[in-house]
Amino acid sequence: MRRLYTLLFSLALPLVLLRLYWRGLKVPQYRQRWRERLGFYPQAATQQVIWIHAVSVGEAEAAFPLIRHWQQQYPQHTLLVTTTTPTGSARVKAVLADSVLHVYLPYDLPWIVRRFLSHFRPLLAVFMEKELWPNLFAACGQRQIPLYVINARLSARSASAYQKIPALVKPTLAHITRIAAQTADDAKHFVAIGAAPEQVTVLGNLKFDLTVDAALIAAGRALKQQQFAQRFVWMIASTHQGEEELLLQHYPALKAQIPELLVMIAPRHPERFRTVQLSCEKQGLTVVKRSERSPVDAACDVYLADSMGELKMLYAAADVAFVGGSLVGVGGHNVLEPAAVGVPVLFGPQMFNFQQIAEQMLAMQAAWQCDDAEAVAEALLNLYQTPATAEQLVANAQRFLAANQGAMQRISALLVQGLAGGN
Repeated sequence: MRRLYTLLFSLALPLVLLRLYWRGLKVPQYRQRWRERLGFYPQAATQQVIWIHAVSVGEAEAAFPLIRHWQQQYPQHTLLVTTTTPTGSARVKAVLADSVLHVYLPYDLPWIVRRFLSHFRPLLAVFMEKELWPNLFAACGQRQIPLYVINARLSARSASAYQKIPALVKPTLAHITRIAAQTADDAKHFVAIGAAPEQVTVLGNLKFDLTVDAALIAAGRALKQQQFAQRFVWMIASTHQGEEELLLQHYPALKAQIPELLVMIAPRHPERFRTVQLSCEKQGLTVVKRSERSPVDAACDVYLADSMGELKMLYAAADVAFVGGSLVGVGGHNVLEPAAVGVPVLFGPQMFNFQQIAEQMLAMQAAWQCDDAEAVAEALLNLYQTPATAEQLVANAQRFLAANQGAMQRISALLVQGLAGGN
């Protein structure tokens, strides 16, 4: 089955590269450093490499506490961090700078994978969440490189899809040394798609171990004071196509009841910045872009956060945060970040990527889930009118975060064991 996969991927490679170029017309970063995806690197080869792969921004953010811990505790190792997306790459560079090696993940073809592994020679391979690459994992097995999937999550929907191709998935899983699942349900789903029960252990979710720099919170509070003074800021974060329109249709009614309302929108993908701006202006809303550094006056309706890597700081400038990807079928995004910053959290009905976290937060009354955009508007008005309710949501969320931390230490211990030759 892997041979067929390789043949099909090989035939599709020209189209994959063409798509990379096409996406680069809107986001130039897709056309940059494309040679890395084919296994060609300008960096000199190094030794004692620990390799961590984080697909994009969310996975990278979850990995940062572990990376920082490893750098402090095991400075003799060089950390290589790979990502798939330009946004993930930008975040790694912004947070870790030159303290790590960083390249794009190579395409999953045997000759490309060989170049990558021969160049960096990792002692340990660590994949975040649910990445499964048949040729890459097989090559790690052939070279006897311990391979771990950590912070592993697998929804019932994804498990069902994987179960349709067992001849490809089960041999791929066999090359994994250990799978550190976030929850018991995730562990069950990995076993259901072919992992051996002894391969899988539940160690918790790294996302709970996030730390928010006090300077970031201070910067957000300063932005609120300097730019949004006397405004009630509704943060709409990590939005996808269609979500802004659904929410902003309630803006006129909300504005009538909250005269000082300001909507701050942070789209998930930078290529949508211009689209969101035009959509807001089409609805007659006055937009100020963060990139322009223009003052936000009383006439401003929407503050468009057309920047990357500032989400935590911007949360700190908000009064209420709605986390997107949850009104459409994306499955939601990280609701722990606004909770850690100290802002009341709202999200929509589509939270299958963060199902257990969402359920636990709701059980502890640490966030509110809204069935649709109208319910989001009602929740926003409720929190505006009853500040004590908002304060209680924040306090509950802080307790929820504190009660679930510790995965970073457990996962780090597992990886040290792998380096020492155990599993």
